[in-house]
Amino acid sequence: MAAPIRIGTCSWADESLTRYFYPPGVKGAEERLRYYADRFDTVEANSTYYRLPDEEMVRRWHERTPEGFVMHVKAFGVMTRHPVKLEQLPPDLREGAPVDERGRVDRPPREFRAEVFRRFHSALEPLRLNDKLGGILMQFPPYVVFKPASLEYLEWAQEQLGGDEMLVEFRHASWLAEENRPETLAFLERNHMSYVIVDAPRTQARNVSPTVVATTTPTAYVRYHGRNAETWNKRVRSAAERFDYLYSEEELGEWVAPLAELSGQADNVYAMFNNNGRSETPQGDIAQAPVNAQMLRGLLEREGLPVTPAPAPT
Repeated sequence: MAAPIRIGTCSWADESLTRYFYPPGVKGAEERLRYYADRFDTVEANSTYYRLPDEEMVRRWHERTPEGFVMHVKAFGVMTRHPVKLEQLPPDLREGAPVDERGRVDRPPREFRAEVFRRFHSALEPLRLNDKLGGILMQFPPYVVFKPASLEYLEWAQEQLGGDEMLVEFRHASWLAEENRPETLAFLERNHMSYVIVDAPRTQARNVSPTVVATTTPTAYVRYHGRNAETWNKRVRSAAERFDYLYSEEELGEWVAPLAELSGQADNVYAMFNNNGRSETPQGDIAQAPVNAQMLRGLLEREGLPVTPAPAPT
């Protein structure tokens, strides 16, 4: 039996959504999340990439979403070896943290990272207890390349997640290059790590992972970053500029067959939109991610694929 496809966005609080998705009367964190959850049944929490979550905040996420809602949580930057400014750490972890000349946490010891993982895991308990926690998105930076040390880090990181599902997204082409692809996917499958499929600019840049449709666990997970090659490596002020792209219906139509294939292979299928800019249309400015998410839903429904129904707005 084919698995239903859940469709959502990679944030519910990006500026494009707060300005162009929510009606003027929907203000504040609580109203926005409730409004979002009336229209989609899954989302990624991406604020956790910038700051460690705390349990009270996560409890509010649970309280503001209905039963059956699934929230995936993006790992804090320290967990995926990204540069993190000292002030992004909890105050008690700042003292003694190794920093570089730019004030960024620089190659902290494993014990330090382990404590970050421990706090992250503990904070998510309200979602976990109420069956709303999806996967932990481990999006690795381009300088984490395919090599034995990187494989070892993935194994160690998974141990720190304490049984939560690990969603692995690569940002360097070496992982899925033809000579490494079989070993990468076999490694993920052997270690029960869920491979993240990406739709991104069609370029030969080494920091763009090719689109490879595959699964390594019962979870199929697709992230749509947009195809704006011009801004991908440009020095920009925000992620909204880098992922500024509105998919056409034709481009999303390319995903009907792959999603049908994934639906037949996996137990859980997620299609998540990370194109978080805005577009001008004759009807006015729109937020790209939710518009494309709704567009994909319509395409899949017309093809008779099993899509989780949009919640009935309350």
